[in-house]
Amino acid sequence: MANVAIIGAQWGDEGKGKIVDLFTQDADIIVRFQGGNNAGHTLVVDGQKTVLHLVPSGALHADKFCVIGNGVVVDPEFLIEEIDALKRRGHLQDDSRLRISEQAHVIMPYHKLIDQARERLRGEGMIGTTGRGIGPAYEDKVARVGIRFVDLLEEDTFREKLERNIAEKNFYLKAILKENTLDFDAIHRSYGLFRERLKGYVENTGLLLDREVRAGKRVLFEGAQGTLLDVDHGTYPFVTSSSTITGGACSGSGIGPQHIQQVIGISKAYTTRVGSGPFPTELHGPDGETLRREGAEFGATTGRSRRCGWFDAVGVRHAVRTNGLTGLALTKLDVLTGFKQIPICTAYRYEGSTINEFPASSKIMQNAKPVYQEMNGWDSPLDAVRKFSDLPANAQKYVRRIEEVIGTEIILVSVGPGREQTILLKNPFEEKPVGSRQ
Repeated sequence: MANVAIIGAQWGDEGKGKIVDLFTQDADIIVRFQGGNNAGHTLVVDGQKTVLHLVPSGALHADKFCVIGNGVVVDPEFLIEEIDALKRRGHLQDDSRLRISEQAHVIMPYHKLIDQARERLRGEGMIGTTGRGIGPAYEDKVARVGIRFVDLLEEDTFREKLERNIAEKNFYLKAILKENTLDFDAIHRSYGLFRERLKGYVENTGLLLDREVRAGKRVLFEGAQGTLLDVDHGTYPFVTSSSTITGGACSGSGIGPQHIQQVIGISKAYTTRVGSGPFPTELHGPDGETLRREGAEFGATTGRSRRCGWFDAVGVRHAVRTNGLTGLALTKLDVLTGFKQIPICTAYRYEGSTINEFPASSKIMQNAKPVYQEMNGWDSPLDAVRKFSDLPANAQKYVRRIEEVIGTEIILVSVGPGREQTILLKNPFEEKPVGSRQ
C-alpha cells in the first residue's frame, strides 16, 4: 500500500476537495501541509455541501486521523470557528482525531491588516490575495520573527515575541501603510483564549507521522492552491506564499520523500484562475461565460468569479515535471458538454517562436498566445456516466488526447460534484487498475 500526495496541477480550484475525500476512504491519516485559510476545499456528500479551509478533508470521516502540518499558517480564531461548525454538523466529535503541528506558524491581526493595506496601495497592480494575512505570516516565518504554536503555548515566550512584533508592526502600519495601530493588550488577551481552546490539539506531528508511517499506516497528503501558484515554480509574483508542489508535502509535514510513493495531480478539463496574473487561454466572450456558469466557477473562500479558459497543456506538463506526477485526476469533464469544438492549448507563441515549456518570464507569460488543437465536442450529458466506455466517443478522445500532450496517465474522471459522480480507473493506494478504458 502506498502513501499518496494530492497536488493541484493548475492555478488552484481544481476540485481537490472532492478527490481527497474520495481517496480518504483508503487512507488512515490525512495531512494538510501548506497554505492557510486562503484555500477552500469544497465537498458534496449526500447532497450536502461542506467547505473546509484549514481542517483536512478527512474530517468528514469519523474514523480518520487529521493533521495540520508545520507548513500551514493558522488563523486560530478561524480554526476554532471551523472546528465548531464541523462539530455542530456531527463531525470531529473525537478531539483526538485532529492534531496541529507545534511548529505551525500563527496568523496574527497585524498580518491581516498589512495584507489588506498593501493590496489597496498596489491599486491596479494588486496580486489578488484573499487579505487573510497568509503572505505576511510567511514573511515573518522566513524573517525568523514568526510566532509558532509552541511559542503560543509558552506564555512568557509568547508575550516577549508579541511585544517585539507589535512595536515593529505598529511603526510599519502607521509610517508606511498609513493605517491605525494595534493594541497589545487586546491581542494578548484574545490569543490567550485561543491558546486555552487549542492547546489540546498541539503536538510534534512530524514525529507522530513518522511513527505511524513506520507502523504501516496509509497517509494522504492534501495540498492547497495549485502548482502554477507555487512561490518558486508558479507565475511569480502572482503566486501564493508557500510551496504547493510535492516537495512542500515533505517540508510541510516533516516526512521524508521516501515515504511518498504516489503523486496525483488534479486538473479541470478546462482552466480557471482567481485573482490577477497571466492566463494565456483565458476566454473573455460567451464561451468563458458558459464555462463559468456551468462550472459554478466562484471561489469557495472569497466568492470571487473565476477567470475561465480552455485546457492549458503547457501548464499541466509543467506540473507533471515539477511534482513527479504518477497520475492525473481530471475534474469537471461534464462542464464541457454542449461545446461543438473544444480547443486544447498544446504550446504558446511568442514573438514568432513556439514555446513548449512553461516560461519563467512574466513578460513572456503576459504576452504568450495559445497554440490550439481543436477537438470535436459532444452533446450527451455525463452526470450519470460511471464507466469510461460509456462516455461519448468524443469525450473519450478528449481525455486520451490530454494524456498524450501532458505525458502522464489519467487515473480518474469526475463528471459532477458528488462522490458518486466519478469514473475511477486506478486507485493510487492500490497496485492494480480498478476500471477499464475499453
